[in-house]
Amino acid sequence: ILGVRDIHADHAASHIGKAQGIVTCLRATPYHSTRRKVFLPMDICMLHGVSQEDFIRCKQEKNVRDVIYDIASQAHVHLEHVR
Repeated sequence: ILGVRDIHADHAASHIGKAQGIVTCLRATPYHSTRRKVFLPMDICMLHGVSQEDFIRCKQEKNVRDVIYDIASQAHVHLEHVR
């Protein structure tokens, strides 16, 4: 934006953008669930035995929280790369 041409700045911005995208997806999950849509990675959901219907029904069991934690952890990893 400011004419900065630095590979390190580009790399940091890329990780920040990924972290922001993940967080936005997580924050929007309750909203999308009320519209019967789930945009979370199904491989992580399946790893914990969680279905899309669990999110649509707003279940708050441990395995659902574990899915959210794993996805949020990925955002944290991206932020750590930036630091």
